[in-house]
Amino acid sequence: MAALSAWFWNERFWLPHNVTWADLADPAPGVEYPKAGHLLSALPLALGIFAVRLIFERCIAGPCASILQIQTESSRRAQPNAVLEKVFTSITKSPDSRHLEGLSKQLDWDVRKVQRWFRQRRNQDKPSTRTKFCESMWRFTFYLYIFTYGIHFLWQSPWMWDTRQCWYNYPYQVLSSGLYHYYVTELSFYWALMFSQFTDIRRKDFLIMFIHHLATISLISFSYVNNMLRVGSLVMCVHDTSDFLLEAAKLANYAKYQRLCDFLFVVFGIIFFGTRLIIFPFWILNTTLFESWDIIGPYPSWWLFNFLLLVLQVLHILWSYLIARIAFKAVMRGKVSKDDRSDIETSSDEDTDTTSKERLKTGARSHSPRGENGTNGHFGPKSWSQNHSDW
Repeated sequence: MAALSAWFWNERFWLPHNVTWADLADPAPGVEYPKAGHLLSALPLALGIFAVRLIFERCIAGPCASILQIQTESSRRAQPNAVLEKVFTSITKSPDSRHLEGLSKQLDWDVRKVQRWFRQRRNQDKPSTRTKFCESMWRFTFYLYIFTYGIHFLWQSPWMWDTRQCWYNYPYQVLSSGLYHYYVTELSFYWALMFSQFTDIRRKDFLIMFIHHLATISLISFSYVNNMLRVGSLVMCVHDTSDFLLEAAKLANYAKYQRLCDFLFVVFGIIFFGTRLIIFPFWILNTTLFESWDIIGPYPSWWLFNFLLLVLQVLHILWSYLIARIAFKAVMRGKVSKDDRSDIETSSDEDTDTTSKERLKTGARSHSPRGENGTNGHFGPKSWSQNHSDW
């Protein structure tokens, strides 16, 4: 274990040339540098955030949903059937024609009846609009809070106005209480998302989002350990800028304020493009790649940090393309088409037994009562269920 620890914390990887962990271990009185042990405080705080969320959804978001007349939809439950339930839970939730014919013969049921059972069983697991409203309201509240805190803190920080300040005297940069709280709160929130993902609305992109949260936690922890907190705080703030707007648009969608939803989604798209395609590459990447090279020079963890940020920029381009594609289809067709990223809900809103001929007859224009598949002919952010502040 000692050899493994020594290998992992190799100074030649983590720190600039001629800097050792011993140089950072004993700062002057009243001076504090980041230490890996500080990150452990995020775990109990994450449990506290998770508890606050449960209370918030029950005592605040729930009554707000009632005021807006967002109720839990009642869906017809599938009749109990051990054979079909085993297939549903163990094999497939949407059986193909071969499975349907086999189950039809086994149960002596009409194929349409088997299809109807699976449709009802999927809808039985589908989360209600009220549940999604409460989840989005919690995210909106946190994202708005952390964005406001971040802007207020960085407004008074010299490195927001001169990014070269991120690298002067690096890594001997003092850890202020404001910067510590900003980092630990962000880290705790993503740990809380890791915990709550197992109790939240179950989505098809569960594994992808799990990896996303894990990557976010790793990036925040990585930048904390090697004291890249100043530029890290800028990265977090840039990503927090659009998150609360997305959740606000979803809240308007669930409450059926479609014009407000359209407006918020357009504003979200503009802010997203501006922060991810302009500010991030020309402000953040400029300082991490070029200004830091001039001031401190490259070293192994510097290369890794910049590589991860460049991968993040590639994701920004991909997500921007998908948002633009959704918006373009909405303009051309008067509705938001199926999400280009992933199907959000585990259950399907459409009947699996709808044939291609029937789709052509109806023009494939059916919508759920609350516009879940098209937001009632308006723009809608519903398909972007998890944004995720990509950091």
